[in-house]
Amino acid sequence: MSEKYPKGLSRGRHWKHLKQILQAENYHLYPADETNYVNIESPPSMYPAKKYCDISGFVAPYTDPRTKIRFANVDFFKRIRYLPEEYIQGYLALRNAAVVLK
Repeated sequence: MSEKYPKGLSRGRHWKHLKQILQAENYHLYPADETNYVNIESPPSMYPAKKYCDISGFVAPYTDPRTKIRFANVDFFKRIRYLPEEYIQGYLALRNAAVVLK
């Protein structure tokens, strides 16, 4: 390997820092109201928000009708049904959907 890349010569791959990329792209020349990678002013997403499982964090296509906890598959549904009331309220509070269940 030492004869292929003698000391002091580059291996062909050059990484740029974010500051170098921004200077090369000349983002300061764009109008202020145009959306780009530098400003955070962008329109809301056209896609609906994804819903995630309250237990695992996977994408959750299902919601338990009794507890309103989202779940990813049948295994998590079984776990949800055996959870105590205070745990259910804790999961809902993490999602800012705390409701008093009867």
